[in-house]
Amino acid sequence: MRKNAGRIAVAAGLMAVLAACANDPAAEGSAPPRAASATPGSGAVGETPSPVSSEVPGGVPDGVPDLQAGREVAGGIEVPWGLAFLPDGDALVAERDSGRVLQVPGRGGRPREVYRVPGVAASGEGGLLGLAVSPGYARNRYVYAYLTTSSDNRIVRFRLGDATPQVLFDGIARASFHDGGRIAFGPDGMLYAGTGDAGQRDSSQDPRLPNGKILRLTPDGRPAPGNPVPGSPVYSLGHRNVQGLAWDERGRLFATEFGQNALDEVNLIEPGHNYGWPEVEGKGDTHGGKFTNPLVTWPTSEASPSGAAIAGNTLYVAALRGERLWTVPLRDGRTGEPRAELLGRYGRLRTVAVAPDGALWLTTSNTDGRGDVREGDDRILRYPARAETE
Repeated sequence: MRKNAGRIAVAAGLMAVLAACANDPAAEGSAPPRAASATPGSGAVGETPSPVSSEVPGGVPDGVPDLQAGREVAGGIEVPWGLAFLPDGDALVAERDSGRVLQVPGRGGRPREVYRVPGVAASGEGGLLGLAVSPGYARNRYVYAYLTTSSDNRIVRFRLGDATPQVLFDGIARASFHDGGRIAFGPDGMLYAGTGDAGQRDSSQDPRLPNGKILRLTPDGRPAPGNPVPGSPVYSLGHRNVQGLAWDERGRLFATEFGQNALDEVNLIEPGHNYGWPEVEGKGDTHGGKFTNPLVTWPTSEASPSGAAIAGNTLYVAALRGERLWTVPLRDGRTGEPRAELLGRYGRLRTVAVAPDGALWLTTSNTDGRGDVREGDDRILRYPARAETE
């Protein structure tokens, strides 16, 4: 196995999975007790989704996503996880368990397989997870993926015609739970990765280990220049399971994080800051400023937040267990009162992303073994951007 020159040492014990994780009520959004179906049209949990048209309206890149105008662009996808856009507006979608990368037309249409990532060992929450498209894709044609193998989690890159991906960063401990997996390029051109603690809580506080961290890497997989500790890929630590990364218009990074038994989080990520896990879940004692408290918390029954995206002055958070899309107003790095949208309408929501034309794309995750599968699942929905003056 290739060893990344910049990777941190991984303790042998990290490969073990804590048996307690299997009973963790917030392990990536274990399904809550099902509520009885409510009056049709109420949007309550258990509601059958309303018919969704396959026609796709237009949008404007700097508009506001219209959550009343959703359209299905693709369906019948098995456990969609990663979602990233090509420059022409088509989307690449990762199927967690099969290792397939599907291309979905930006205007909607039948998905087609364009790549199958070799070496994916799907188990529990692991598999083919996050995708990212190189900012220089028109020149280099690189696609990046975060995946679980039989021995670890790792980040690779490939061109759609390649037989074998290039390993950029390996040795992130794997487990049946808490594998993290979200990757995204920031406005600085660096590659960010959210990792989980892999059930080994103390790894989140160990700066030598990659688990329970947000990593910041060059496009070649090396520790990025300007990181808090030179030569280390660690950008922030003290995380339990980060699966959402999004930047506002001023380049501030927000991340979503799964709690354990009490509170899920949205954090404003500052380089070198420690977000407290496992000493603190949600807001708590900062130990004299050692830990940084989250901006937003939710009971785990209302969120289990996976994907995150920012359009305009709003943070959108896809909730698995909560079966809703949270909208969080943003103002100068602070957050307003969150509002729940699409409550129960489509079941578990995994990934949310903003397309090149400003539309908001949203994926369901009902075929992941924890949801109630509905006809057409799993599906990808598109909400067009409307000009604010409309």
